[in-house]
Amino acid sequence: MKVFLEALLILLFDSRNPVSIAVRCLYILGAWAVLKKSGNKPWYSLIPWVREYQLSRCAGREPEGRVFSLVSFLITILLIVGNIIPLVLKDTELLEVSGVILVCLVTLMLVHFIYNIKIFLGFIELYRARKAWLILCIFDELRFIPMMVWGLGKKRQPAWKLEDLKAAMKKLATNGSASVLSEGLTINLKERCAREFFKKKVLLKDIHMAIPSGHMVLLLGGSGAGKTTFVNAINGYEKADAQILLNGTDMYRNYRKMMYEVGFVPQSEMMRGKDKVLATLSDTAKYRLSKDIPREDRRERIQEVEDIFGLKPVESNLVNKLSGGQKKRLSISMEMLSSPSLFILDEPDSGLDGVMARELFEQLRKIADSGKIVIVITHTPDRVIDLFDDVIVLAKDSTRTGRLAFYGSIEEARKFFGREKMEEIVKTINRKEEGGDGLADEYVLKYAEVNVNYG
Repeated sequence: MKVFLEALLILLFDSRNPVSIAVRCLYILGAWAVLKKSGNKPWYSLIPWVREYQLSRCAGREPEGRVFSLVSFLITILLIVGNIIPLVLKDTELLEVSGVILVCLVTLMLVHFIYNIKIFLGFIELYRARKAWLILCIFDELRFIPMMVWGLGKKRQPAWKLEDLKAAMKKLATNGSASVLSEGLTINLKERCAREFFKKKVLLKDIHMAIPSGHMVLLLGGSGAGKTTFVNAINGYEKADAQILLNGTDMYRNYRKMMYEVGFVPQSEMMRGKDKVLATLSDTAKYRLSKDIPREDRRERIQEVEDIFGLKPVESNLVNKLSGGQKKRLSISMEMLSSPSLFILDEPDSGLDGVMARELFEQLRKIADSGKIVIVITHTPDRVIDLFDDVIVLAKDSTRTGRLAFYGSIEEARKFFGREKMEEIVKTINRKEEGGDGLADEYVLKYAEVNVNYG
């Protein structure tokens, strides 16, 4: 094991021979030129780990760069430890420790390999290069070639520079806010952040809108655009640096009171399959309705909700015996018991065929027409798009932050994006590696320019 481990380390990371030193120097030279072209500090190329992180920023892959740099550092530590332990451990102990180091090293190298590909895909996009370049990028001994070509080639110019990204973000950082509605939902979200590798990660930023009561709104966005984070910020489940007002009342400051004004239906049904429909609604009513409400009034409210969603004929059935559409209607009915002013639904049509989905959305349309606000996330919006009033489009910009790319009527969205179908709009703003057109930044900036005051 000792001999195998030493051979592996020498094979992969021996930097003492002249060829290896020359290759590394050429790579650093290319990285110096690439950083300089992108408007970054070129001397970062001289500092291990920092160099890879700064290069990832130029490629629009900062999150991947943080992981890649950390993994590279851990690999170096393991290599140092692997060279030291033969000097301090006995043969019996060395065998066990060497095995652990080898497993950790192979795991880290796999992560290193994957994130290296992700970063260089960003460079391929940055320099509009063919994906065939990726063959050279994934091998440490050959990475100097694309770096030298992209960095020193006069015809190879980056599609964007760091100062361009900074200017764009500064342009978006407006102090505008949406006008407060006395009847409706007002959202003025500055930031929603999290911690990632001890660094602040901005998940959502600068989202302002006012949704009138009686509107049914479609929430669109590609994977990672922040749809779930957005709705969690609205309902107060995950508070953001924001002011969320529902019918003029601050959701965060009056959370205990306002939590009953918001109905949230997740994608997965939160119901016990062995309970009957009526028992499920009765148990929910105990928590969703005030304890001061008489039992008879509570029973009338349950019957009213059953009638609205056609559950009266199956109230004695077990939940796990219901059809997919009936389960969805039961989930919505549970939230409807308290008659909330705001309904948020995450893929309520998941698993339903076209006819069942249409019936469900028509029920949601009736809820909106009764003066409620209904916000729906769905991956198949075009089959029921005629039932919606407005659309919210969230997009992940080049810094991987969720931004508002559009809010307005369905027809306005079609004109704004130049696309007829909502699914085509999502494709337009998705990144190229996700099968999209990679135009998120363009439309985020365009919307910011025409809606500076968000009013």
